[in-house]
Amino acid sequence: MLLVAGAVGTYLLSFEAASDAYDHALVDAGIDLGERIKVVEGSIVFDLPGAAEQVLRTDKYDTIYYQVLRPDGSVLAGDEGLPPIPASREPEDGVIAYDGVYRGKPIRILALLVPCGGRICTVQVAETTVKRRNLTRNIVLSSLVPELLITLATLAIVWFGVKRGLAPLEDLSTEIRTRSARDLRPIDPGHAPEEARPLVGALNQLFGQVAESSGNQQRFLANAAHQLRTPLAGLQAHIEIALAQSEIAVAQGMPEEHRTQLEQVHRATIRTARLANQLLALARAEPGGTRVDTNPVNLRTVVEEAADEWVHRAMVKEIDLGFDLADAQVSGDALLLREALANLIHNALEYSPSGGRVTVRTGMRDQRAFLEVEDDGPGIPPAEREKVLERFYRVPGTVGTGSGLGLSIVREIAAAHGAEFRIGAGEDAGGTTSGCKVGLTFPHG
Repeated sequence: MLLVAGAVGTYLLSFEAASDAYDHALVDAGIDLGERIKVVEGSIVFDLPGAAEQVLRTDKYDTIYYQVLRPDGSVLAGDEGLPPIPASREPEDGVIAYDGVYRGKPIRILALLVPCGGRICTVQVAETTVKRRNLTRNIVLSSLVPELLITLATLAIVWFGVKRGLAPLEDLSTEIRTRSARDLRPIDPGHAPEEARPLVGALNQLFGQVAESSGNQQRFLANAAHQLRTPLAGLQAHIEIALAQSEIAVAQGMPEEHRTQLEQVHRATIRTARLANQLLALARAEPGGTRVDTNPVNLRTVVEEAADEWVHRAMVKEIDLGFDLADAQVSGDALLLREALANLIHNALEYSPSGGRVTVRTGMRDQRAFLEVEDDGPGIPPAEREKVLERFYRVPGTVGTGSGLGLSIVREIAAAHGAEFRIGAGEDAGGTTSGCKVGLTFPHG
């Protein structure tokens, strides 16, 4: 924008300077023509030899016109029809300069007021503006090209300087952007420019506060859940003893309603104990929780070690629990992976109808290890698949004893291992979508 404004200013100044130079030449020609006006025996005459007129009209670029007017305005000699002097223009030193159009071309006109026989005659000398435009263009180009080069050089220097100056900030931004939610390590201020070090210090202070707050929260959650486990386990054991004894008591006349109430308390205790265990798992898997161990783990081994427990539970519900296992080596925490598997299988068994099928798979797909559980239950509607990942959320109308924490725990465990967590529809034997398929796909290597 500044370059354009400068070019316009240069053009206007150059055109004015060029006009002044060529106007002086026209004034000189007008003076020469004025000297050719004579008064002979009371009559005004104009005497210009042909050779002199030819010299006057000779120009390499422009066409020269002239016109001599008597005091009454009639044409005495020259080219008739030149634009008249504007009424608003006043002479300066007997000269009036103005622009006009003659024979379809723009011209510059200089009018001189010349005494003739005690009166005033007018001499008009005009030329087209080719020379003026050419000179103006040359002046503008001669000044604009260096300005353009200087501008480009300045922009290049500024761009390089700004880019180089902002490179440390860009690196700092990249480091923060690529961090996971678990990574609250302080940033090394030595990698930041001097001006950005207060910002780095403030970020490190914020990271420290967030890490401390998150740690306090996780410790509280873990401690509360841990403190609940022991009394809940004892309560469950006492209730189971009471249930065993109630069979004898019922036979001896104790009302059946008492045993039913004991069974309800037993189920509630089991759900509460599971909730406490889930809270412990969530506290460990969440960002800011206990450090996640990263050891070589074979997902097939994780499933095989837990298979016996879940097969017995599936048999109680008359569900066909099958396994399609292949080696799948990952780097992770075996305890957390077992917890993720337990939540996936528990959900599948919980919501599959009696006589249904649940399949657990491990293996490699596109050179990436995976663990997935598929069932032929009611499935999760697509609109609910993001919501079920929220803590304590359950799809409206869902039956069962779940707490709404299972999939949240699996998501956190997946995030802790850099794995992709996906919920989709399963496929029945005919290839049509049915039930639910939930799985984790781990990163390469």
